[in-house]
Amino acid sequence: MRAVRIHETGGPEVLRYEDVPEPQLRKDQVLIRVKACAMNHLDLWVRKGIPKVPLPHILGSDVAGEIVDIGEFVSGFTVGQRVLLAPMHFCNHCVKCVAGLQNQCREFTVLGNAVDGGNCELIAVPAVSVIPIPDSLNFDQAASVPLVFTTGWHMLVGRAGIRPGQTVMVLGANSGVGIAGIQIAKFFHCTVIATAGDDNKAERARELGADYVINHYQQKISEEVRRITNKEGVDIVMEHVGAATWDESVRSLKPAGTLVTCGATTGFDAKVDLRFLFSRQLSLVGSYMGTMNELHEVMKHVFSGNLKPVVDRTFPLRETRSAHEYMEKSQMFGKIVLNP
Repeated sequence: MRAVRIHETGGPEVLRYEDVPEPQLRKDQVLIRVKACAMNHLDLWVRKGIPKVPLPHILGSDVAGEIVDIGEFVSGFTVGQRVLLAPMHFCNHCVKCVAGLQNQCREFTVLGNAVDGGNCELIAVPAVSVIPIPDSLNFDQAASVPLVFTTGWHMLVGRAGIRPGQTVMVLGANSGVGIAGIQIAKFFHCTVIATAGDDNKAERARELGADYVINHYQQKISEEVRRITNKEGVDIVMEHVGAATWDESVRSLKPAGTLVTCGATTGFDAKVDLRFLFSRQLSLVGSYMGTMNELHEVMKHVFSGNLKPVVDRTFPLRETRSAHEYMEKSQMFGKIVLNP
């Protein structure tokens, strides 16, 4: 089959579109013909060597496609069925896994990170990872959902305990997590303040439901939040940008507010004034992907149309290098999708 692999870390030039052996189907697995694989910033980090992975390696976390073969221990699926894949790998038998806390499993990783991903024509995965999709979603849309909507649901619902009527600030409205976060917060009838880098992204954020949009290049985030909230601050900050916005995110919280973070796109060296933390009784909460239950829960709302995937642009798999270059310019609004 054809796949895109990295044999060394570095820039987009290290991506190779090449022939690789087809996966060997285990008896407890399902073989999927990949129709779409959405990109995430994780693809850029792994390509650059952060974190280090065994080489050669296939990137790609978000997969949608058709079942082409089924292991003899697997039931409940049919050949030709349209599915998406859980964007995660876990052992499925440790104490954490059987308790439904897969993202705390010692073997847990995101598909395309420590294990090969979906930038290929065929992929074999455990049956537990396979989720049928309705006809209302095409493959590009289906591939745009799993990682960012599961991450957003875990952040806001699982970790921050979002409640109707709260005020939520979502950083990076054009990102996959930002797009999910805006919609999830509005699903809970919250007031949403989003940040964006230009007028086009700001308008798109409003179309998704953002009540206010701050231009993070032209305006000071915390000052705008104080103005919008009549100096109260927000209940929840959904943070994934990192060092560039950390101070402003913390300052935007109201007393007893919660900052929940799932990443550090602009760097991880963020500092906290402990006096500010304890005197305002703030909660700083980490979040990593989500559980299988949360994936199935948020998928119900996607399949019903309450939450909607946003596709920015598609590229043929053979043009993965161009897709990486496009993502690094950060001009997209929504998901970039590769089609084998």
